[in-house]
Amino acid sequence: MIRTFLSLVKIEHTLFALPLALAGAVLGAGGLPAWKTLGLVAVAFAGARASAMAFNRLVDRHFDARNPRTAARELPTGRVTPAQAGCLVAASIVVFVGAAWAINPLCGKLSPVALVVLLGYSYTKRFTMFSHYVLGLALGMAPVAGWLAVTGRLALTPLCLGAGVALWTAGFDTLYACQDVEFDRRTNLHSLPACLGTARAMGWSRASHALSFLFFVGAGVLARLGWCFYPLIALTGLMLVWEHRLVGPADQSRLDLAFFRINSLVSATILLAVSAGLWL
Repeated sequence: MIRTFLSLVKIEHTLFALPLALAGAVLGAGGLPAWKTLGLVAVAFAGARASAMAFNRLVDRHFDARNPRTAARELPTGRVTPAQAGCLVAASIVVFVGAAWAINPLCGKLSPVALVVLLGYSYTKRFTMFSHYVLGLALGMAPVAGWLAVTGRLALTPLCLGAGVALWTAGFDTLYACQDVEFDRRTNLHSLPACLGTARAMGWSRASHALSFLFFVGAGVLARLGWCFYPLIALTGLMLVWEHRLVGPADQSRLDLAFFRINSLVSATILLAVSAGLWL
């Protein structure tokens, strides 16, 4: 059953996104934060991500059952019941809020605000084609939260990095939504590909990724990171270019490679670039 729950919340996605929160923590500390803080950040992030994913699967289970691409998921097939998913959401929220309060009072007070974004995203596809950017906001909070965990105050640098993450996320989620265009149109769900067409949506994705790269560079400038940051963040930019070369309006056969593998590398290189910029 544990393996089924881990599959439900896509634990591998949590692991690929965790470096974003750690990048914010490293930036805030100007180096390696205390191990206790790092551990609490990891626990809080895992709880937040699990609650958001389980809630999304719960509220979208009827749509997932009707979509051939998602019909084999845990809730549509009955491997996880709605009650079990609800319990997982509640437990994950408790873990997240508890870890946030253990980090510092500011993180604890802001945890309900984060939950509004994390859980509210699941409903946005019902009424706006810009749901990808709400998802971007949800993930873009990660480096900001990491910074707050270490410093207990807000600053422009983590906001700049968070904006880059938000735009990067919105860009790759737009690409991923291209495979559900016909289903979304039939069920009156909104996405950029469903509303604008695949070609125009991919244009939005490219623009979002170009802007995200500028914000990544801007965060390095604001943090006065060393020269090693720039070739590594340039590698991040090259991977975004590669992602768009793999997927086109007429050929989406390599979408999984673009979505999962490349974006995992992007997440890792952001943390690597920040760390190298601080230490080298």
